[in-house]
Amino acid sequence: MKPKEKSILSNAEIIGLSLFFPKEKILVLTDLHLGYEEALIKQGTLMPKFNFDDSIKRLNKIFSEAGRIKKIIVLGDLKHEFGVISEQEWSEVSRMLAYFSFNSEEIILIKGNHDKILEPIAGWKNLEIKESFFLEKQKILFLHGDRIPESKEFNSAKTIVIGHEHPAITLTEGIKHEKFKCFVKGKYEKKTLIVLPSFNSTLEGQDLLKGKLLSPFLHQDLSEFELWLVADKTYFFGKMKEIEGFN
Repeated sequence: MKPKEKSILSNAEIIGLSLFFPKEKILVLTDLHLGYEEALIKQGTLMPKFNFDDSIKRLNKIFSEAGRIKKIIVLGDLKHEFGVISEQEWSEVSRMLAYFSFNSEEIILIKGNHDKILEPIAGWKNLEIKESFFLEKQKILFLHGDRIPESKEFNSAKTIVIGHEHPAITLTEGIKHEKFKCFVKGKYEKKTLIVLPSFNSTLEGQDLLKGKLLSPFLHQDLSEFELWLVADKTYFFGKMKEIEGFN
């Protein structure tokens, strides 16, 4: 039996900031937001460009644990800029797709709200960008999570896996505050809902206890939702209602 710290589904486990399906050899990650640093620099914020290198280091650890992958599914927001493709995005997205190709047999790109003009880079790599991806046998639907679709696959899905929200939790001890990325598991209607954290090193994430949440899937009572925090390793943290500060 897999330890609770890694087992978020009966057929999937957490490895780093990714979700891994061992039987199918499918690796899922989301919200890399490649090119984020250049966008900040254009806005006048001094930001070193380290997210790409950090992502590769973390992916190397994931692949060393997971082994050869059949499919890599990116749940959207592979790039950051909305209306342009920056020089950093051209370089890093192309290199990341080449890296994915080397480490897997197939890449599934799902369109995120930041991926409005990802097609020129994806097309150069002969990759199609999809609205969703459905594992028919397991009844698992992979989406970005910025909207609730109307489709036959969505209606028949038993499990929904999304990104978009960048979920995180801030823990407080005395005067010390520290934010941790986290995986979230709950229900949407009668379906199991899994929300993955952002893979981007420079984006801490949206604190689930503060502010309005982005994804319509999370516009509901979250008290029974479960959390897995990602730090030096993965920690099962129990239900939202058990966290100090949850209303």
